[in-house]
This record gives sequence, C-alpha cells and structure tokens, in this order.
Amino acid sequence: MPSPKADSNRRDNARISILLADDHPVVREGVRCLLERRPGVRVVAAVGDGNAAIREAERLKPDVVVMDITMPGMNGIEATRVISDNMPEVAVIIFSMHSSSVIVRRALEAGARGYLSKDAVAEEVVWAVRVVVDGKRYIGQGLA
Repeated sequence: MPSPKADSNRRDNARISILLADDHPVVREGVRCLLERRPGVRVVAAVGDGNAAIREAERLKPDVVVMDITMPGMNGIEATRVISDNMPEVAVIIFSMHSSSVIVRRALEAGARGYLSKDAVAEEVVWAVRVVVDGKRYIGQGLA
C-alpha cells in the first residue's frame, strides 16, 4: 500500500468532508476520532442508519460517506445505491465486518467506490478516503 504522504493529487490543501454511517455509536465515535486527527479531514456528520445517511448526504454533500452495511431501516448497500445514483460526486466507502466476495461485489455494483473490512488498520481507512476522493477505487487488503 502506498504511503498517504505520497498522495499529492486533488486535495492537498482542501479539507475532505466525511459523513459516517454506522449503527454502533462507539464505532462512529472511534472512526470520527481516527479521521479527525488527520490533517485535511473533517467529519461533518455521523448517523446510525441508511435513511439518515441519505438525508445527510443530500443536505451536506460530503466528499465521502463511510458506510456500514448492517444497519436498521435501510441497509448500507441500498443506501449506497441511492447516494450513488442521486449524488455521483459523493464517494461511498463500505466499512463492514462482512468480507465475502459476494457482499463486496454487491456493494461495488451498488456504486461503492471503496470497500474496507472493519479489521483494517487506521492508516488504511485514511488512505482509502484519500484514494476515493481522487476518483479511484479502493478495495481493502485481504478482500477478494
């Protein structure tokens, strides 16, 4: 994996805005802390379900949505599909405990630009955000 410091494309001095969507408050807070300790990154909202993720994405137009799959109400794959169809400029990264190739493929078909397992290290999460903001796709290490 290349070093995040080597990333000198689109976002050198701009702040990357991120919306977090996960039904576990401790995960949302942990990922928020992890991301906001990095320069150039700002978490603009954190929500607990897919419907709220869509509403906040429409309202805030973040650069990236970091989305869990298993959430109450609308799941993350369906929310990704809605966000990707209606706001193609918003990159979605699925961040999930599910790592089967079938689930990864379904997420990518729904429009996700990235997929990370929740056992990823902190630097990989930050790197994935920067990669998808630059318009590329990112599949986490160890995923099919």
